[in-house]
Amino acid sequence: MTTLQQVDLTTLILTCAEIHPQWIPARVEQVYQRDRYTIYLGLRTLKGRGWLLISWHPQAARLCMGAPPPKIPDTFTFSEQLRHQLNGLALVAINQAAPWERVLDLQFARRPQEPALWHLYVEIVGKYSNTILTDSENMIVTPAHQVSSQQSSVRPIQTGEPYLLPPSLTDTIPTLEEAQPRWQSRIGLIPGKLNQRLLKTYRGLSSALVNQMIQAANLEPEQLTESLTPEQWDNLFSQWQNWLQVLSYSTQFLRSPTESSKVSSPQPGFTRSGYSAMGWQIIEPVKTLSELLDRYYWKQLAQQEFAQLKHQLQQKITNWRKKVGHKAQTFQSRLEQSDNADRYKHHADLLMANLHQWESGTQAIALPDFETGEIINIALQPEKNAVQNAQHLYRQHQKLKRARKAVEPLLAEVNEEIGYLDRVLVSLEQIETYQDTGDLQTLQEIREELIAQKYLETSEPKASKTTITSEPYQYETPSGFQLLVGRNNRQNDRLTFRTAGDYDLWFHSQQIAGSHVLLRLPPGAVAEEVDLQFAANMAAYYSQARHSEQVPVAYTQPKYVFKPKGAAPGMAIYQKEQVIWGYPQKVVEKLLSDLGVQT
Repeated sequence: MTTLQQVDLTTLILTCAEIHPQWIPARVEQVYQRDRYTIYLGLRTLKGRGWLLISWHPQAARLCMGAPPPKIPDTFTFSEQLRHQLNGLALVAINQAAPWERVLDLQFARRPQEPALWHLYVEIVGKYSNTILTDSENMIVTPAHQVSSQQSSVRPIQTGEPYLLPPSLTDTIPTLEEAQPRWQSRIGLIPGKLNQRLLKTYRGLSSALVNQMIQAANLEPEQLTESLTPEQWDNLFSQWQNWLQVLSYSTQFLRSPTESSKVSSPQPGFTRSGYSAMGWQIIEPVKTLSELLDRYYWKQLAQQEFAQLKHQLQQKITNWRKKVGHKAQTFQSRLEQSDNADRYKHHADLLMANLHQWESGTQAIALPDFETGEIINIALQPEKNAVQNAQHLYRQHQKLKRARKAVEPLLAEVNEEIGYLDRVLVSLEQIETYQDTGDLQTLQEIREELIAQKYLETSEPKASKTTITSEPYQYETPSGFQLLVGRNNRQNDRLTFRTAGDYDLWFHSQQIAGSHVLLRLPPGAVAEEVDLQFAANMAAYYSQARHSEQVPVAYTQPKYVFKPKGAAPGMAIYQKEQVIWGYPQKVVEKLLSDLGVQT
């Protein structure tokens, strides 16, 4: 699992200083909980409305102004309690609960300048992050996550108990007043890697901040302290002082904000490995820290969810595929046995026609075939006479004939299930990496489909299902026509049976699991040969035979494509098709060319 860059003290303070001028004070109009770790406070001021995002996620705890939350039902009790207490009140302050601590105190009152009725403590402390509502006497009313005395003897968090701050760290507190010789001697007291020595010596630092600071001084984070020259120490101390000045100014602003004061913060932005609130090593600047945090964490969390969900689905469907494959082999073996049914009848007929040749106690008899005269050896049961042996062979014939009638529909059903599972696996394999929210939505739709088809179990309430519909891949053919490619069974069904028009053409890899491909054609338009080949190549690429050199692709008009009654999602049969060879490698070359990669 990818390690996310966590919100450190610097990022938290600079974000609060950025939020304060525009959103304090603000009326709380709505409280909404998106998931088990994230709530939104809908704020309103004279200048507009916005959403304050508060998360106590163990890897992505943060506070920032965020994009509006998705419109899915809120079924959480924590938000219900917050809604009951905070709706209609004013958010009048965002303070640091204690110096050099990543704990914020959000205060709510009836009006600005009035005493706070409620405190919402937001603890951004890694895997122990939490959000806790207390009354004006600091008695806990409701925590997002309760901690019993059995879970923590140091600091239990339970309703009705007084709120206590997390235990303070004992490392040295950085100050602007500390002279460089004293600062340098602290860090260099024990030889070691520069980034590790900074982290172990002072409070308020994070790995990301320290590494960015060192790189801003043109040094390497793992450079040994004893190898630094006086000039290099000077450069690093200059960046250190710069950081402390920015942090000090923002902290002072939060303690005593005035209408005329403006916080001058560095330009935040994305770095190659994460982000920087100080503007160090950025490769993509972002206008505000809130926007930076909102974009970074939702993308990272979506990537994590994507990877986990894809692995879960692939593993589950692969196991089902093996299980159903074994069942198909068993049925096929029974059918092959039933192919011998006529042989048993033929042997019985021969035996009945040659009863006079039978001898008591014999285990086999050799008789000439009726038509060819070829000698056929027939195994016998010595304890039975010739007629009884013939009757046994007739019974074997009837038994195998009955078995064929019973097994054939079962095998057809299993083969249909195999086809469905193969289609799902193809859909999963096509979504190779996370690129945007559409990729995650596509996987979520596949999961919902598998739950509906009884391949997955879920304890989630029905209301939590995906409400946003994912979109198919879209391409443009050489003649400028639109080409749509389904990314999962839901999209395939929608493309084929809802989107497709009378003038379009429908493509699918022949007898091979793959996506439904729709070539959109306006009335009167005729697809050129290059357009048909383009569509065929895409159908071949988005199929189970992606790695083949060439793949047969069938195409026809949508009106000749049908879905059998009761068929699984993505299943379709077609008529009056034509076949064209598709070349998957051509698509690979095109995609690489679009990315500027030469092949």
